[in-house]
Amino acid sequence: MTVQPTQGGAHAVDAGRLWAGGAATAVVAGLIAVVGILVARGVFDVPVLAPEGEGTWGDADTPKYALWCALAALLATGLMHLLVISTPRPLRFFGWIIALATLAAAFAPFVTNGSTSSKVATAVINLAVGIAIGTLVSGAARSATRTRRTGPGYPQARY
Repeated sequence: MTVQPTQGGAHAVDAGRLWAGGAATAVVAGLIAVVGILVARGVFDVPVLAPEGEGTWGDADTPKYALWCALAALLATGLMHLLVISTPRPLRFFGWIIALATLAAAFAPFVTNGSTSSKVATAVINLAVGIAIGTLVSGAARSATRTRRTGPGYPQARY
């Protein structure tokens, strides 16, 4: 257990539990990307991340995109770990950071070349991945973090 003691309150972080949740979130984020691409291409016939002639599974960009989404979840877990041990109200800061990053990812396709339907599909996938990462990593952090009161009037914390 990693602890960053502070006057008034200390966040005790079960790092193993937090990172296990982050790893599970990475799997979910990658699968959301794959399912989103399959639905866009297979159901709606929208070419996302690959030329139209590539078919439902597309080209090599599909697994690469899923891996980038998984990496984003692991980066978010690292950010959360850093925030929990170093900032007041870490969940609030994390929420703002993830919300803004998700909005940037959702609007990014609209500054590229491609069809409007492809841009919308990519934006929806990015939005779904961002929401999943934000909610799942926050939940893992809540589960892995305990605040202990320290200072005058409180028993000495034992770690």
